[in-house]
Amino acid sequence: MHHRDNTFAVALRKHTVAWAAAIAGVVALAALFASSSSARAVPAHHTKAPAKPTIVLVHGAWADGSSWSSVTERLQADGYTVDVPPNTLRGVSEDSANLASYLSRIDGPIVLAGHSYGGAVITNAATGNANVKALVYVDAFIPDQNQTVFSLTPQGSCFAVQDLTTVFRFVPIPGIDPAQDADTYVLPNVFPHCFANGLPAQEGAVLAASQRPLATAALFEPSGVPAWKTIPSWALVGLDDHVIPPAGQLAMARNAGAKITEIHAPHLSMLSDPDAVTKVIERAAKATS
Repeated sequence: MHHRDNTFAVALRKHTVAWAAAIAGVVALAALFASSSSARAVPAHHTKAPAKPTIVLVHGAWADGSSWSSVTERLQADGYTVDVPPNTLRGVSEDSANLASYLSRIDGPIVLAGHSYGGAVITNAATGNANVKALVYVDAFIPDQNQTVFSLTPQGSCFAVQDLTTVFRFVPIPGIDPAQDADTYVLPNVFPHCFANGLPAQEGAVLAASQRPLATAALFEPSGVPAWKTIPSWALVGLDDHVIPPAGQLAMARNAGAKITEIHAPHLSMLSDPDAVTKVIERAAKATS
C-alpha cells in the first residue's frame, strides 16, 4: 500500500506541475497580447483629430439670423457646430456686450463671423476672449478704435445721402426722445436695389418686408479697442456691394491686416454665394485649429 501511495503522489505532482505550466503559459500569452494591443493603441490616441471650433455667425442691420441659413446648412454638413445668436441692433456697446456674454458660455475654440454692421459688433465683443481664435468679416464694417459705422460709410454707398429720409423710415422708440435715438428701416423701394441687389426682385421685397430695425445710436457710437489687433482676421469683399462699396471694405480689411478674398457678389453675399462665404469661414477655422 505504501508503494502504491508513493506512485499516486508522484503522478499527482506531475499532473500539478503540468497544469501549472499550462496556466503560466496562458497568462504569459495574455500579457503579451495585452502589451501588443496597448502598444498599437498609443499612436491612435496621439493622432486623434483636434475638436473643430464652434462657429458663431452674427447678422447685420435690417436683417436677422435667417440671412445665414444657407451658410449654416453647409457648415453643419461639414461637421461644425454653428450658433447664430440674435444681434439686438441697439448700439455698438450694447450689442457687443450681449454677444460677449453669449460667447462666454461657449467652451473651446470659436470662429466668429460678422456681416455688415455685425462686423462692428464682433470687433468689440471678441476683445479679451481667449477662446476666439479667428474673426471673419463678410461684406462688413471693420472699425478701428473710435471710428463709427457712419464715418466708415464711404461715398458711393447707397446710404451716403444728404437727406437720410430718402433712404430710411424713422420710427420713434417709446420712452426715448426721437432726437436722441430712433429705429431705422430701409424704405421698401430702396431695399431691393441698395441692400439686395443681385438677388431676385421678389426675394428682395420679402427681405424688405421682414427687416429688423437698427437704432440710430448704432450708427454714431464710437467703436472700442478692436479685437483684430490680437486675433487673426479674414475678410470677404463683395465687389458688387452697394452698401459698403469694395474700396471701403478693402481699406478697412487692410488696416486690420485681414486675409482678403474678393468675389463678384452683392452686399448679401451669404445669400447670393453661400459656397464662397462658407469656404472663407472654413479656411479661417482650419488655419487656427
